[in-house]
Amino acid sequence: MRAARLIMGMPIEIEIVGEGESIRAALEDAFAYFTRVDEEFSTYKESSAISRIDRGELSLEEATEEMRHVFALAKAAKEETKGYFDIRRPDGHLDPSGIVKGWAIEEAAAHITAEGFKDFFVNAGGDIASSGHNADGEPWSVGIKNPFAQEEIVKVVYPRGRGIATSGSYVRGAHIYDPHDPEHPLDEVKSVTVIAPSVMRADMLATAAFAMGREGIAFLEGLPEVEGYQIDTTMTATMTSGFGRFMQSHA
Repeated sequence: MRAARLIMGMPIEIEIVGEGESIRAALEDAFAYFTRVDEEFSTYKESSAISRIDRGELSLEEATEEMRHVFALAKAAKEETKGYFDIRRPDGHLDPSGIVKGWAIEEAAAHITAEGFKDFFVNAGGDIASSGHNADGEPWSVGIKNPFAQEEIVKVVYPRGRGIATSGSYVRGAHIYDPHDPEHPLDEVKSVTVIAPSVMRADMLATAAFAMGREGIAFLEGLPEVEGYQIDTTMTATMTSGFGRFMQSHA
């Protein structure tokens, strides 16, 4: 059973293999969770907790445990990426969306697993968590789009339970920046796809690697259990040394 909703300003698609009221209920629970995350973390909602923190009306100590956890994750991400991932924008305002999306997908997938389902995928704006097999009994597959012609799939990968995320400028325009030099245009790379043990980590690292420009793929190469696929503005694709194994349906 598959369903989709527009939440957090993006399409969220969830499929749980099978039929029945229990699956329908699990789908609705997952969508309700994303809605709750949006209410707390949306920078577009004046009433959200993150907006109130940004305006100084709510302290982090007074916020929810989830909010404090996300801030801790963001701090660790900033340290690991040497500042290339930062939830504070150049204008000084907070924007944790670069880590909240992957974290929310991961949490929703954990809720579905806890309800006893083993075969499912959760796709929020192209960042994906999956488990088990699809309705045909095959491993879930994910297509990487050609950023120069989005109707074309340049690679098909099989995450096999790992998270996968893509960052780029070809859909939403220039929304990612280099925190070390915000005025410098990121015009060397068109997209970076990352496969990592969790979709939250894949999401964060894809954002950071894109902000690094051409050096991003080398950064990903140096990380354990992380693989990447970069397409630059010359239409040249570069992949990390272990990425190829995810292009096969079986390990």
